[in-house]
This record gives sequence, structure tokens and C-alpha cells, in this order.
Amino acid sequence: MAKGYWVSVYPAISDPGRLTAYNELARQAVQAGGGRTLSRGGRVVAHEAGITQRVVLVEFDSFERAVAAYESEAYQKALVALPESVERDFRIIEGID
Repeated sequence: MAKGYWVSVYPAISDPGRLTAYNELARQAVQAGGGRTLSRGGRVVAHEAGITQRVVLVEFDSFERAVAAYESEAYQKALVALPESVERDFRIIEGID
């Protein structure tokens, strides 16, 4: 079964401090959904049209589990806390077997 991944890229964060509440709630929701954070805001080397802003990569045992974690009540509560000062490109992708 192919793994599932959350990929988040943050083109703009105008107030990094406001991410704190979201980050705590999201971390708890990811763990409850069986996800493992592989990268969060580490170094980035961008090529072509890439951007060097914050990137978050979370792995789940399956694509279905990744979708279910996003749709969970716990993660939906985290999304409410996501500040408007953040521009985010969020995707759920299926890995290769």
C-alpha cells in the first residue's frame, strides 16, 4: 500500500509567532492520525520556480490515512487556529509503492 504525505509550503508568513497555537494543535492531530513529521521548517535549496520559505512534510502509512487525518475533528480545530497572516499551499499526495 502506498504511503500518503502532507506537503505544505508557506510562501508568506507575516507573523511567525501566531503559528504557535496552530502548530501545537496540528502536531497533536498528526500524531493521533498516525502521521510522522519528516521535515518542518528546515533548510531549503530551491531550484527553478521553487521558493525557499518554510516547508513541512508529514508521512502517513497510507494515502487514505493522510486524508482521514486532514478531515479529522482534531485537525479541523487546528485549521481554525491557523492565522490569517499565513499563506499556505497544502497538498495530500500518494507515494509510490
